[in-house]
Amino acid sequence: MKLIFIDQKHGQSRCLELKGWLRALLSLCLLGTPVGLGYFGYQVAAGQGQGSLVFNQQSAENWQKELELQARQLELIRSNSAQELDALTLKLAKLQARLSRLDALGERVADLAEIDNPTVANQVAYAAGGPAIALSDSPTETGQDFQLAIAQLERQIGDRQQQLGAIEDLLIDKRWNDEGFVAGRPIENAWIASPYGRRPDPISGEMSFHGGIDLTTGKAGAEIHSVAAGVVTWAGPRSGYGLMVEVNHGNGFATRYAHSQELLVEVGDVIDRGENVALVGSTGRSTGPHVHFEVYKNGRLVDPASYIRRTLR
Repeated sequence: MKLIFIDQKHGQSRCLELKGWLRALLSLCLLGTPVGLGYFGYQVAAGQGQGSLVFNQQSAENWQKELELQARQLELIRSNSAQELDALTLKLAKLQARLSRLDALGERVADLAEIDNPTVANQVAYAAGGPAIALSDSPTETGQDFQLAIAQLERQIGDRQQQLGAIEDLLIDKRWNDEGFVAGRPIENAWIASPYGRRPDPISGEMSFHGGIDLTTGKAGAEIHSVAAGVVTWAGPRSGYGLMVEVNHGNGFATRYAHSQELLVEVGDVIDRGENVALVGSTGRSTGPHVHFEVYKNGRLVDPASYIRRTLR
């Protein structure tokens, strides 16, 4: 094999003849280079194709996982919305039942107490009507509708509770006026041993003023009860009275129960009409077991006889 080299600048040429193994080596290089380049290009193309395939599979798996996660989240939201709607429905039903009970209770209490029911005057504010319109199928709108209904019922219940509070105040005032009405005898089956006014003193025999009525059953230990509701303002020994109980009944009235054997109340106790306050005795300036009963009106002694004969109202 001959190789000819031409020098274009000087116009000369040279000839090189390859023999033996040099010719074989050059032939191998010339023929092997295209084959090697082709194989390298094939490997590169195959690698890129495989990488693209892996990328596409991973992307599809990630997308599938994301879709499954979103589906679970959507199902959880639907479940929570249904539970919240059920809870709102139950709460609404309970509030409606409570409102009905409050209305019935208010009317019943007012009837029993024979007073005007404050709810009657306000019934116009709660009159309602109109065509029935179904709630929206949208969970959000339905929830808002329920929230509005619940808020309205809660306001109505608050109003009813205030009205019942007003009824209670009226009842307390009425009860206090009725129970504080002084009437009756402090001991049962007793007779008047000494009236109110001027009399001979049972110990000295001299004429003196007796500021109350002496009632007796002839024996000690009988129960002494208050002739009206009130607050105990004195419970203990007092000069001339022995063991004495004083009760303030309001409206300017007070009563005293003296010469007791034993006291059953203390200062500050709030008592009802007919409640036992002491036991009949003969303590203090006394000649025998009885109760000395006094009535004060606006701070002045009055004859208890008229109050003993009073009819309870």
